[in-house]
Amino acid sequence: MTSQKSSSATTEAAQQAPPVPTAKEPKRKRGIARVAKLLDAGAAVFAEQGYKAATMTEIAARAGAPIGSLYQFFPNKDVLADALVARYAEHVEAALDRIRAQVADLDGTQLADRLLDVLVAHAAERSLALSLLDARWEQPGVRPGVLRESLRRRIAEILTLWRPELAEDQAQAMSVVLFQAMKSLVQLHEEKRYAGKSEAIAHWRGWVQRYLAEI
Repeated sequence: MTSQKSSSATTEAAQQAPPVPTAKEPKRKRGIARVAKLLDAGAAVFAEQGYKAATMTEIAARAGAPIGSLYQFFPNKDVLADALVARYAEHVEAALDRIRAQVADLDGTQLADRLLDVLVAHAAERSLALSLLDARWEQPGVRPGVLRESLRRRIAEILTLWRPELAEDQAQAMSVVLFQAMKSLVQLHEEKRYAGKSEAIAHWRGWVQRYLAEI
């Protein structure tokens, strides 16, 4: 009887909970262009001021849009931040999907270079996405590990298409190594000045190329 009451109370509480705000999906070309402009403005303001200091008013002003237009598509700052993280994920996943479509024609050196270039090409967007996740990591629903696991899974799929004889657990382990290598190369690029920078980057690329060439 007690458990039934508890279950009933939980269900009632869930029904009474306010809906979680979500981004509005634009339907027309004009709306799509407007949302892209709002996202670009949000990215610029977040990058300059940080998530906590940035305001929706400043973001709307940067976009040259009425504040009501910003709230129409993004009900609050959290929703806008989530949309920017999602946009980064879409860009990286699309880049990996392009590699997947061509992987049968790549040798180990070419595959290594293509994978390593993905995060470097999206370095600024990646830095912003990580800062937005880090600033909100205590909030419910913010799960930085979800993106990481999604990208590792895509890399593992690329590897199994490239080398069908790879066991699933081997491809998964290699995807962890390769994703870490991709992240480390971004860090080597982003560090402004250090002795032997170009040589270090070349050595890192060479190591990953040899790693895949041996498969």
